[in-house]
Amino acid sequence: MNLMLPDTGLLFWMTVIFLIVLFILAKFGFPMITGMVDKRNKRINDSLEAARIAEEAIATLQQEQERIIAETRSEQSRLMQEAAAERDRMIAQAQDQARAEAQKIMDDARVRINEEKEAAMKEIRNEVAQISLAIAEKVVRKDLSDDAAQKQLVDKLLEEIEG
Repeated sequence: MNLMLPDTGLLFWMTVIFLIVLFILAKFGFPMITGMVDKRNKRINDSLEAARIAEEAIATLQQEQERIIAETRSEQSRLMQEAAAERDRMIAQAQDQARAEAQKIMDDARVRINEEKEAAMKEIRNEVAQISLAIAEKVVRKDLSDDAAQKQLVDKLLEEIEG
């Protein structure tokens, strides 16, 4: 018996056993294996399809997000412009009101100053008149202390009135 050359009986039984194992595998094992491989392929393909659909949905959502952001920015810009215009309008209105109020205050102050000036002038005139009368009274009393001076003053006044 040579170790390198197998015996014919051994070859026969090895062949038979191989054929039986091959038949059993072909009948039961290979269909299960190919079925599992097919299921796995189907699951992978379904996952790839779902990923593609999700990617498209993400792209659509991203475009929608960009559109919404653009609309929001334009709306924000519009609102900022409106707010600036309203602020300017309110400032202008407040300035106009302040000018009108300042003008009214100035006019009222002028009127009050004129009234106070007139009142002061009247008061000064009255005081001057009273002082003049007091001085005249003192001068006249002094000058008219005797009868001759009184007669002379009366004659002088009559000449001024006639003349």
